[in-house]
Order: sequence, then structure tokens, then C-alpha cells
Amino acid sequence: MSTKPATVGLHPCPECGANLEWNAAKQALVCPYCGTTASWQPGSSDGSGAGEVLEQDLEAALRDPRNQRGWSAQRREVQCQNCHAISVFTDGRVAQRCDFCGSPAIVAHEAFDDAITPQSILPFKISHAQVRDRVRKWYGSRWFAPNQLKASALTDTLKGIYVPYWTFDAHAQARWRADAGHYYYTTQTYRDANGQTQTRQVQQVRWVPAAGEVRHFFDDDLVPGTVGVPLALVRKIEPFPTTTNLVPYSPEYVRGWTVERYQVDLRQAASVSEQQMQQQLRALCAARVPGDTYRNLVVDAQYQGRTFKHILVPVWLISYTFGKKSFQIVANGYTGQIAGKQPYSWVKITLAATAALVLVGVLLMYWGR
Repeated sequence: MSTKPATVGLHPCPECGANLEWNAAKQALVCPYCGTTASWQPGSSDGSGAGEVLEQDLEAALRDPRNQRGWSAQRREVQCQNCHAISVFTDGRVAQRCDFCGSPAIVAHEAFDDAITPQSILPFKISHAQVRDRVRKWYGSRWFAPNQLKASALTDTLKGIYVPYWTFDAHAQARWRADAGHYYYTTQTYRDANGQTQTRQVQQVRWVPAAGEVRHFFDDDLVPGTVGVPLALVRKIEPFPTTTNLVPYSPEYVRGWTVERYQVDLRQAASVSEQQMQQQLRALCAARVPGDTYRNLVVDAQYQGRTFKHILVPVWLISYTFGKKSFQIVANGYTGQIAGKQPYSWVKITLAATAALVLVGVLLMYWGR
């Protein structure tokens, strides 16, 4: 593996000569040492502002994936032996700990030449200071967390990471058939507990065959390619506004940030996306069934014009240890949406449960008078 510092997209500071880095707060290239802001137009690595976000033909890529590959050979990769995330560096930095779980057990990873190049990127918009404020509020809203959580967890380092995603587009046509159920009511006679004759309305269902067709365009169906961030958490901070705010990939955006290499490959991601589309199509078809209910829904879907993009999205990540357990908090680096896990105070939970029982007891006594 090459250990030479990357030179792709280098922008030396005009004042001190240090490497400029993407600054989320200023949405520009800024020197991390003297604060100088560079005059750079995003959109291409040469600063011309040219370039556009392009969709790639999925079927062609699956037949011959070599056409989409060739990420910069000047990058460096390390893999965590604890969480197995692969971090990519293009600015000559050397990691001492895993940015995802904090483990020092990281080793050099062979930078595969067949890695698909990110075609577009959603740059960081929420700054370090902004996300720390949001995390503090998030901690404050955790009612059943231990009181010392805020001070303990915020001493850990907040990391900004570009996480790999796949997006998929497709024109879908689905033919469906089902039994449509229409409610109607009949009058039923019965005897109550006192032997008196009573009547009641009983719901019945009249089943009739139904069929139809649904056409739908899927635009940027998202599939995460990360293993460093738990899938359950990253899904909670979606959506990432990829349909309107993506820009062409340029190494300037990732300078000073960690980039995770995808470990969910294109074929796997395409399969996941098709399953997601199928679920959404089934819901769309179910909504078209007339009547009040349905059964035996069958959906026959066809997809055309399937395209994809490999993109990078911004995620702020805190990994911390409380007691003997490890926890993660993630934040959408563009919208600020936060999700995470936290320890629980059994003292608070017990007190809350006791208070609830006392309240129920008081109410029962009041109603029993």
C-alpha cells in the first residue's frame, strides 16, 4: 500500500501554506491554522465549477463494473478490528483510533483498485459548534438517563465522517389484483343476560374481485453502504436531501474529514433497493384497492431505466463509554437530525413507576367514593 501523502485537490493556504479544509459553517475552503478563506468554486476538482451530478446505468454497471471504478490510488485505508469499518484518507493523515467506535485496534487495509469512485457528495452544512449544541439539548431530553451522562459523554471527541450511500432511480409499472371488501351491516336478534330480546348491527363484508395498475418513479431510493454506523441509527437520521442538494464529488470537500469506504457493494445495494421499492409499490397498490378492506393482494412489478449513484453523505458521530458499555450518537451533518442510544438510570425508572402507581391508587380511591 502506498504511504505517500495525497496530492489530489491540494489547495495551499495563500497566507501560511497549510492545506485548506472544507468548513461547514462557512461553506468554503478555510485554513484550519490561520483562518484564511479561499476563493474556490465548488463543483469540480479544478475549481472551475464545472461538472454535474450524473446517474449511472445500473444494468451496464452490473454487467461490467470495471467502468465505474478507479478511485484515487493516492488514498490510504485503515480498518478497525473492532467494528470493521474501513476509513479512507486522501490528505496524508494517519489515524490513531477508529473514528467510529474509538478503538485503537486499527490496521492498514489494502486500498482495492476496484473501489467505485463516489460520483457526488452532500457537503457538511451543520458545523461542529452547531451539532454540539444540538447534542446537549438531546442529552437534556433524555429523562431516564443518569444525571452524570451529559458531563461524561460530552468529554469524548465529536467526529465528522462522510458515510457511503447508494441511490437508485427506476420507472416502475405494477399490475395488481385483489379481493376488495365492502362493509355492510345486518340486524341480529339476541337475548341479553336478563332474557330480554335485543337487536344489534353486525358488520359483514362483501368480497368482489378488483384489479388495476400503478405507475411510479422512484427518485434517489437510499441504501446505506456503511458498517461503521449502526443501520438502525443511520436510518433514523434520514432523509438526506440528495435529490436537490448533491454536488459533483471533489476531494476538496473531504479534506480534513474521515471518509468511510463502502462495504455493501453495488450488487447487494441494488438488491436491497429493489426490495424497498417492492414494499413501497405494494403499499401504493393497496391504497388503490376500492372498498373498505382487501385480501389476497398480488402485485406484479416491472422496472425500467434503473440508474444509480455512489454518494457520500455527512454524519456527525459521538462514540462514548458509560460504565462498561459503549454507546453511539449520530447526527445528520446537513439537517441536524439526531438519533442515539443512552444508558438508563434504574433509580429514575423505579421512582417514575412508583409515582405512577401512587397516582393510579389515588385516582381509584377518588373514583371509589
